[in-house]
Amino acid sequence: MKTTTVDLGNRSYDILIGENLLDSAADHVRPHLNRNKTVIITDENVARYQLSRLEKSFDDNGIDYETIILPAGETTKSFSMLETLLDQLLSLRLERKDTIIAFGGGVIGDLVGFAASVYQRGIDFIQIPTTLLAQVDSSVGGKTGINTKAGKNLVGAFHQPKLVLIDVTTLKTLEHRHVIAGYAEVVKYGLINDADFFSWLEKNGKELVEGSSELRTEAILKSCEAKANVVAEDEKEKGARALLNLGHTFGHALEAENGYNDALFHGEAVAMGMIMAFDLSVKMGLCSGNDADRVRNHFDEIGAQKASTFDFDVSKLLHHMKGDKKMSDGKLTFVIANGIGKSFLSNNVDMDDVRDILKDALKG
Repeated sequence: MKTTTVDLGNRSYDILIGENLLDSAADHVRPHLNRNKTVIITDENVARYQLSRLEKSFDDNGIDYETIILPAGETTKSFSMLETLLDQLLSLRLERKDTIIAFGGGVIGDLVGFAASVYQRGIDFIQIPTTLLAQVDSSVGGKTGINTKAGKNLVGAFHQPKLVLIDVTTLKTLEHRHVIAGYAEVVKYGLINDADFFSWLEKNGKELVEGSSELRTEAILKSCEAKANVVAEDEKEKGARALLNLGHTFGHALEAENGYNDALFHGEAVAMGMIMAFDLSVKMGLCSGNDADRVRNHFDEIGAQKASTFDFDVSKLLHHMKGDKKMSDGKLTFVIANGIGKSFLSNNVDMDDVRDILKDALKG
């Protein structure tokens, strides 16, 4: 088992990474329970493939629990499902000192974390992420929230978990598209500030997405360490943490226009967005075309979806961007780059250039 820590003083927490940790989950969870009772919240897909492992660990070790199973998919991150979940938790008469468990991908983690942040003005929760995207990104750092008609994650809270427990064997039952979508968030860490890591991914990425547990564990650990360092420096995203949004301004607009359905997963949209961010950087004279080509070619090599497969209206995408939560003083902040591993924030981007990049990407 590998361990890294998010250092937030008396709110610090560990990230545990290894194989078959679900089978010993009770040993890791119990120290964070104030009484011998918890609620597992998951979705239909995770329940089908992984829930019995977690429940067996609790049963064998005498941990009392209830299980709530929600629908799978991005549309679960909604006001209506938040209300449903809170009503269920209230009916179980959970107390303020209780701890709940988010057992699933990014959707479950974001929704359950937000529910924990508002239930009785805040209770503890544990993240047990089961997708690559959640394991390397959304389960770490305390960002929680839901989507609205106006955009993605526009309603939420910073609410840190007490523990993140990552069992890499859960990825064996993950649909290949979901693996590739999660891998986009791994690539992000290399593109932001670690060119050597991106080079390592160019060498090992194809084998990683095809199933190597050893490579997956190494990449997850590296990604979690990178995110933990950023979160410790800038928990509430006042500065450096915003770099983790590389590709997300473009990606969130694509998701919103697609209606948050499964034709486009979050990680797939982020991959498209990172390619666009590097193309924008080239257009602005900040980055070499060779670097942008390396990013595009790497995502092509591992089989990522292309933006050109979608027939989106550019004007509508720009409208979604203007509702992004990264707007400041009427200007939209982008993460752009001077090269691979050299990303930075800028609110001095010509939106005509952005329009051109979107047009080119959608034409292919």
